[in-house]
This record gives sequence, C-alpha cells and structure tokens, in this order.
Amino acid sequence: MESIDAFIGRLPKVELHLHLVGSASVPTVLELRRRHPDGARVPSSAAELAAFYEFRDFPHFSQVYGAVSSLVRDPADVAELVLGAARDLAGQNVRYAELTITPYTLTSAGLPVAGLTEALDIAARSALREHGVRMAYIFDVAGEYGAPAAFGTLEHALTCPPEALTGFGLAGIEQARPRYTDAFRSVFASAIAAGLHSVPHAGEMSGPATIWEALDGLRAERIGHGISCLGDPALVARLRESQIPLEVCPTSNVCTRQVPGLAAHPLPRLLAEGLFVTLNSDDPPMFGTTLTDEYRRAASVLGLSRSELAGLAANGVRASFLDSGAKQALLAEIDAVTAVAPAGGTGSAGGAGSPAGDAGAPTRDAGSPTRDAGSPTGGVSAETRA
Repeated sequence: MESIDAFIGRLPKVELHLHLVGSASVPTVLELRRRHPDGARVPSSAAELAAFYEFRDFPHFSQVYGAVSSLVRDPADVAELVLGAARDLAGQNVRYAELTITPYTLTSAGLPVAGLTEALDIAARSALREHGVRMAYIFDVAGEYGAPAAFGTLEHALTCPPEALTGFGLAGIEQARPRYTDAFRSVFASAIAAGLHSVPHAGEMSGPATIWEALDGLRAERIGHGISCLGDPALVARLRESQIPLEVCPTSNVCTRQVPGLAAHPLPRLLAEGLFVTLNSDDPPMFGTTLTDEYRRAASVLGLSRSELAGLAANGVRASFLDSGAKQALLAEIDAVTAVAPAGGTGSAGGAGSPAGDAGAPTRDAGSPTRDAGSPTGGVSAETRA
C-alpha cells in the first residue's frame, strides 16, 4: 500500500491562505539579510535564524514578523519573497497560490506603489516560468490601521494593480474592526464593483459576529479561518447552505492559541457539519509547518482518510479564483491520484460530497471569477502581515 506521505505528495494542491512575509523561509530571509547587512534584528546565520524562527508565543511571532518585514525595502526584495514562496510551494506539488500582501505596510514604509506593483508582476511571471506555480494576489488591509489603510489599499488596487490581483482582504486585530465598520464596508463595495473578490479574515481571534459582518457587510466569497462559527448554530446553518468556503489553518490556530492543541482542532467537526473547508498554512515557516505538513497532520492527528484529504485538495481548487479550465484540469489530476490509491475511508472533506471531480461538487462554484484574475498576464488594470 502506498504510504500516506507518498499519497499526499502526489496530490496536486492549491494554497489559498498564505501571507507574503509569513511565507519567507530561512534561505529567503538569509538572502534578504545579505542584501541588508544593517538588519541586525534578523540573525545572519542559518542556525541562528532557524532558532529565531522557532515559535514560542504570539509576541515572539510578532517580533519575528516585524524583523523580517524590516528587510523588505525595495521592489527586488518583494520579488525575492514571491519567488521564494513559489520555490517552496513547487516542492510540495502546489500548482496555484493566492498570495496575500498587505501593500499599505510596505508603501507607507517608503516602497513606491508602482515599484511594488512591477515587482509583483515580474515575480508572478517568473514563478510560473521557473517553478511552474501560478500566482495570484490578494491585497489585504491591516484592520487595526483603520480608514487610512483601507482607502490607501483600495486606491492602490484600483489605480495601480498588479496584473494577477484577484482579491481584496481584511486581516489584523479583529477586535479593532467595529470602529471602522463604515470605512471597511465602503472599500469592499468599491473593490467588488471593480471585479475583485471579497476574502476577509474573520472568526480567527474573535467570535461569530465578525463572520456575520464579513458575510453581510463585506459580501465575503470566502472566509479566512472562520473557526469560531461553531459557536453559533444559525451561522453554521448559513455557511452550510451557502457553501461559503472557509480557509482553515490548523497549525496556525494552535500557535496563536485559538485552540489548545492540534488534536482539539475543530476541523473534523467543521467537516461533519457539512461546511466547505479548505486546508492552508498561513505563515508556514514561522509556525513550523508547510501545506504538506497540514495534510499530514490532518491524517495522523485528526484522523482524516485519504478520501477526505483528496476532498480537501479538491475543495481548494473549487474555492480558488482560477479559471474554469484550469480548475477542471486540476480536479481531473486529483481524481487520477485517488483512482490508483486505496480509498482509506469513505468520508468526504466537505458538505459537497465526493473528493474530486464533478460528482458531488458544491452547488455554487466558489471560484467562479468575474474575470480571469488568477492569470499572471491578465486581469484588470494577520494583522500587519504583508
């Protein structure tokens, strides 16, 4: 029988919840540190940096994130981050990623808007050419920065967007959002009118009310995290009926103390409730994980079967903003992988039913775009995580 690791390795995957700075692996950060030798907040050797990266608690995570962010100073640094992420994803058989960027934190620190956009364009083309990973971008607002960040991000998205810009998001400290509700609703309405997809974080570090606001106030097409929905049966029913995808990041939730341990993660319950779930890594090097590790832990710790793992991979494809042709090709590949491997169980990874292909697919095509926004060459002209 094929090992579970081999099965996961052969599964084509997509990554829908990955932050730019949070994706920076040790080799990528060492290159940035070499470029900026005055960046003393970041260790300059691989061993020291690996120890620096070991997750201790949320304040330490914030310290690491800020230190790495301080090395992103010019467009070439941004391109290095994107290509580093593409290299790491390619090694996990990830074919497509929607990379979340918080441009306001970079441009407010002095990075030119046009230079940031050009770097993202060049990097997306290089990622596809050099690593076979198709990149799309989500522009994200750090919610605690309020209206200036919201409207600044919107202006960047509407006036100088990267070619592969596909979504508009909201992250940061969820408890800080209510005072900026009107501003956030306004910018999301404008972004949606311009053809961008609404993909806010919600229900990660706060309760169900944040998710309700994401659905009704921000017209969310996907929810980043969303795990607190289980505290509200009416919300669970709403999500089950609408099949709004949840971008679930188990190891991240453990590290940020949203759940006491991986064995206690609500992923199996979310699936049992018939919700549309995707599996993601968030800030993988900083949380000691990879997307592949998330699949492995879902199997070894949470007890998901091969069929359920394949279903999560298929859900990620369906929930993505890829064009329909690319989706069908990836779903066919997932079907091919599962066809030659023992099922390992009969459960499904979402309320939709079958692990891949068209049978049992959600009643809504969660990734049906208003434009081919995921293409690196097409499209329209957590926190402070970039």
